[in-house]
Amino acid sequence: MRLRLREFRPRIGPCEHRVVQPWQPLRHTSLRAPAPIGTLMGDHDGLNRLAGLISFAAHARHTIVHVPLREGLPPDEGQGPLVDLVLAHHSLSLRASQWPELRRRLRQGGSPLTVRTDEARTARDAAAWRAREQRADCRRADCRDELRHTTHANTFFLFGSRDVFAEAAMSLAYAAGQGPREKNAPKGHASVVSGLRGLEQPPGGGHPVEVLVCFTAYPPYAHFRRPGAPASRRRRPAAAP
Repeated sequence: MRLRLREFRPRIGPCEHRVVQPWQPLRHTSLRAPAPIGTLMGDHDGLNRLAGLISFAAHARHTIVHVPLREGLPPDEGQGPLVDLVLAHHSLSLRASQWPELRRRLRQGGSPLTVRTDEARTARDAAAWRAREQRADCRRADCRDELRHTTHANTFFLFGSRDVFAEAAMSLAYAAGQGPREKNAPKGHASVVSGLRGLEQPPGGGHPVEVLVCFTAYPPYAHFRRPGAPASRRRRPAAAP
């Protein structure tokens, strides 16, 4: 996938950070942080582009990916405050408390950047993560490859490694492809299609933390067609007598 991004190089003290944002906002995509259940809702374009951004984050170990989802159109469904999304490799050791200052420095332009993601490589990395999860010896707490997460300053943070980010990208790509086939899609109703796997769970049990990935078409719904559905044809006017 070809992604058009905006690149920033903010500096805080002696440290320079590389931050990228999508060039165009994901207008029909929104996120509500889990408390303990969150929802990531979008149309085909938004979910597909977000899958590409997560795939890019999986292999850009020294880059912070910022997706300002609050700039989009608010959805008609769902409860809870809307948040932005930040993706960062765990090796960066980014702290959520650092983000407000970094975010303030992203208002000074930014340079255009074009990158390409490798879907085949992302699929292989996701398969490797799933294979490890299924091995009994990797279910110990010290061996799990998880998506660490927190919510701070109207932003949901995901910290992970290459493979667990790849699994998240595949989950969104599946939702982008399967979502338009859902029964209620032509009516504009949201459908739960997939979810983010590998989220870190709090100690002590309780309700698991979840982020549901939902597809929703954007209006006008009369123009929406499910894949494989025949296109409507205009009726020819009756011939004059």
